[in-house]
Amino acid sequence: MIRTSILVLGGVFLASTTWAQELPEGDPEAGRKVAGMCRTCHGLDGFAKIPIAPHIGGEPVDYLAAQLAAFREGTREHEMMSVVARGLSDQNISDVAAWYSAHQVNAELPTDADESGAPEQCSACHGAVGLSELEDAPHLAGETNIYIETQLKAFRSGKRTHDVMTAIALELSDEDIRAVANWYAAVKLEISAPE
Repeated sequence: MIRTSILVLGGVFLASTTWAQELPEGDPEAGRKVAGMCRTCHGLDGFAKIPIAPHIGGEPVDYLAAQLAAFREGTREHEMMSVVARGLSDQNISDVAAWYSAHQVNAELPTDADESGAPEQCSACHGAVGLSELEDAPHLAGETNIYIETQLKAFRSGKRTHDVMTAIALELSDEDIRAVANWYAAVKLEISAPE
């Protein structure tokens, strides 16, 4: 499957092409069982238990599946995730992605903020309140400052690469990164289990 996204950011057109392998249909109930190995860091409901792990409840299914496949194939590296993902079959990936994406998310800005203050370079894809506008972009609502800063700096340094994110991160100073991290970390995130 080839997915192409065209984004308009600051008057510049950016195209992102994601190559993803066709995965089987996911079963959320089977995915709940697979998610048992994810619960220590990400929680069974997808609300992260540790500050360096992202919240994954309610994330777009395509995004979750693509990240797990990248960890499994070694195109994305992380000391824990690479080990865990190597043992996942295509069906496991589809199932656990279906489980976490079936969760409902709600995000609210702090009472003293409004959407006009959202980081312009981020909100086109990740939304002003941090809920993704695209199937292949993650939610940022309620993520910790540490997690967001770490990921943006990884894109900026080349440790992580992405057609769109690398270009954006290269333009961000440490202060810009901190401001983005603070904006999304201040958003109140609620994740509820599928019914």
